[in-house]
Amino acid sequence: MTPVGAGAPVAIVTGASRGIGAHLATALEGAGYAVERGSRAVAEVTDRAAVDRWVSDIVARHGRIDLLVNNAGVIDAEVPLLESDPDEWWQTVEVNLRGPYLVTRAVLPHLVAAGSGRIVNINSGAAYHNGDAATAYNVSKEALARLTAATSLNVGRGVRAFDLAPGVVRTDMTQGAVAHRDRTEWTEPETVTQLLLALASGELDAWNGRLVRAGVDTPASLQERAAAGLPEAARTLGLIRWGGDDPLS
Repeated sequence: MTPVGAGAPVAIVTGASRGIGAHLATALEGAGYAVERGSRAVAEVTDRAAVDRWVSDIVARHGRIDLLVNNAGVIDAEVPLLESDPDEWWQTVEVNLRGPYLVTRAVLPHLVAAGSGRIVNINSGAAYHNGDAATAYNVSKEALARLTAATSLNVGRGVRAFDLAPGVVRTDMTQGAVAHRDRTEWTEPETVTQLLLALASGELDAWNGRLVRAGVDTPASLQERAAAGLPEAARTLGLIRWGGDDPLS
């Protein structure tokens, strides 16, 4: 399903100057989108005024926004919490969480006004696992999942939001990570772009507010699972109760 309206559909991809973001932007261009590639030189995602100006300029030039891909992100030093640097820790949270929040906040009114649109947040399996290294990255990605869930509640206004975990694609960031120093198998960028294009097209709208993961999921497998029915909490963050008699709900 191609976004409706005059002209080519418009996509914004933050952090698109290199790495996964560049792959995603190129794939969208190949699919017929007019892509606005974000970078620190274009608009620092943690700068509210810069983000607002950038989004306003995009709307002024194109008259529409159909898709937002919040991809810009960084990782803090892979050290235990006690060894972490507070300034680096908070900067990581700001880029990975404040950034998507500010861009989403700027874009969302235009999607709501159009009555359609999709937001894809590039997330990570780190959001769903406990760990004592690169804790700012883990915390920010878990919080990002909450932002995705909150954004997805605008479905009644025609807007849907998704978490897309790309697996481990070979990039400057992943190749420099201690956790991937001896890795021999990498997620192919094509599997990530395939999922993004499926999310953007609307064929995976049943996964609104949920996580999909490249290298594990495919558009076909996700459609099949959705057709079979999705439990309410499937692929979302939530409290795990000890049983039916747990007073927490």
